[in-house]
Amino acid sequence: MTDIFELFKQISKKDDTAAVRGPVTWIIAGLGNPGREYEITRHNAGFLCMDVLADRFGTRVDRAKFHALCGEATISGQRVLLMKPMTMMNASGEAIREAAAFHKIDPAHILVLVDDTNLPVGHLRIRSKGSAGGHNGLKNIIYQLGSEDFPRLRIGVGAKPHPDMDIADWVLSRFNAEDRAALLPAFDVATDGCALLLAGDTDRAMQLCNSHK
Repeated sequence: MTDIFELFKQISKKDDTAAVRGPVTWIIAGLGNPGREYEITRHNAGFLCMDVLADRFGTRVDRAKFHALCGEATISGQRVLLMKPMTMMNASGEAIREAAAFHKIDPAHILVLVDDTNLPVGHLRIRSKGSAGGHNGLKNIIYQLGSEDFPRLRIGVGAKPHPDMDIADWVLSRFNAEDRAALLPAFDVATDGCALLLAGDTDRAMQLCNSHK
């Protein structure tokens, strides 16, 4: 079976934006769990989307810092720190808080890429702020930042198939072939949405992502 990461890279479009010097002005954090056993699981949709975004903007998220893997990119004229927290999902906020404090980034300039079991696979939703919605990773970020006022791009991973199934078992299950086919274009649209959001065009970012099905 073709490696899903290679498929994601094949659909990514390169962005030749020149590098911006100066301080980091945004953080984009993709959420997930570290370790090969979690690589293609539903809970790691944020990590997978981050790989597509990083490839689009010509960088890699592979430098260890802030208890995370990090990279830097120029997106819509902004110098952006890209992060994959390595703390395990439920402690993601620790890494994000550390990076935000170091770079003096307000919550409003921290964009979180996160899985959502309330959305069908491949559907997207951008929200400028809000509650955790039952997601433990978001809950920890809210706790660590002391604020709900950060944008998040929710990536649909589907609802659990049976009411009696434990939600942890569901989000730690792997995407099947049909799921992967739905995620490929979704990650590309999500990357476009991130660029619009960082350009200050929140309405267009929401329209693009929230209408993707």
